[in-house]
Amino acid sequence: MNQEFEHVRSWVFDLDHTLYPPQTRLFDQIEARMVAYVKRALSVDRATADKLRADYWREHGTTLAGLMHHHNVDPEDFIEDVHDIDFSVLSADPDLRARITDLPGRRIIYTNGGADYAERVLEARGLSGIFDAIYGVEHADWRPKPERAAFERVFARDGLAPERAAMFEDDPRNLKVPHALGMRTIHVAPAPHTADHIHHHTHDLSGFLAQVVP
Repeated sequence: MNQEFEHVRSWVFDLDHTLYPPQTRLFDQIEARMVAYVKRALSVDRATADKLRADYWREHGTTLAGLMHHHNVDPEDFIEDVHDIDFSVLSADPDLRARITDLPGRRIIYTNGGADYAERVLEARGLSGIFDAIYGVEHADWRPKPERAAFERVFARDGLAPERAAMFEDDPRNLKVPHALGMRTIHVAPAPHTADHIHHHTHDLSGFLAQVVP
């Protein structure tokens, strides 16, 4: 095993754009449904709804967090609505399944989406049944990454020891707290992001995991 990861016994994976490639455009469907939801819930035009969607994501970590903070939106209703999408754009990835299965210790999903949505993504990717736990934003009491309180609630619920864990994420913001907690941090994205809180970058998760556990 790669010696930089010899101490790791909990492997935490984000979901969107981490366990499937961005070019599938799955999240485009979610963003379109978010815009429609904001337009309907706040009685604004589409341009305003799209701006609020993006602004709240930047300011609060997720669009949902902004809607809850400013408009008291029901999070369960929002999550159910925006994740009503077509998963057929995803395909199974047997190599990624094998690489994740080879990791020693607990394998965990932690997403700012809902846990039910995560399960449907995993099913479409052929990754069902290989994770020990799946945590959605509801398990953080609707607080989103990158908030420290969100990580602390999920990790406390899991019993995870951050100093013996690694985090895989596409959003660099969401690796700051894991780094501060002592986790190994891996940025998964087409282009690298240089920051002190990122230990590694990869555009190929399967290939990276093959180096972790040859």
